Amino acid sequence: MKTVTLGISSRKEIENRFLAAFDGEDQGAYISFETPALLFKIISGKRWELIQNMTGAGPLSIREAARRLGRDVKAVHGDVHTLLKAGILIKTESGQIEFPFDAIHVNFVLEAA
Repeated sequence: MKTVTLGISSRKEIENRFLAAFDGEDQGAYISFETPALLFKIISGKRWELIQNMTGAGPLSIREAARRLGRDVKAVHGDVHTLLKAGILIKTESGQIEFPFDAIHVNFVLEAA
């Protein structure tokens, strides 16, 4: 099973993972956000539904993703482009979109201010 971890990481933590990977330590697939607010801004409720629907589905057209969700193609198009910019979705050579993972692990700790 190919799993991606979404998490909150400081630049130092990202640098440490990079250096460990450079030394040959497997880091797995990881997408980092600087703050919880940014994570929740990028992965809104509708975008989360899109990701869930695409998990394990293979490459899809935006129109097909919208059909499966029962949503407007234009709205899904906007969500897809936000997720592409964040590195959560990828675009295939044929121009389709894909969530290339079978599972998502969300990892962060909320501490008192």
